Amino acid sequence: MTTKNAEQPIFEYRAGAINGAVWGKTSTLDGRPVVQHSVRIEKRYRDERSGEWKSTGYLRPDDLPKLALVANKIFEHLVLRATDDSGAKSASQ
Repeated sequence: MTTKNAEQPIFEYRAGAINGAVWGKTSTLDGRPVVQHSVRIEKRYRDERSGEWKSTGYLRPDDLPKLALVANKIFEHLVLRATDDSGAKSASQ
């Protein structure tokens, strides 16, 4: 990820240069805890001039199979494992 903050993703999956991460935020809906998820998918690369690692949302056609794999793994994590440790149902259902 390009920026680091106190929050860490609850799930990450990487295929080559394509990285996906999921964050979860618990809120209350009708008096029950509900986890709302957000997803970020990006491509990591090393800048040839500076040597620094950077991120982009721009992909090449040969990145698309890796993008599909990362998206499927994130979907699998969110849908097939929709109950978190606290037993709260995911809002993505």
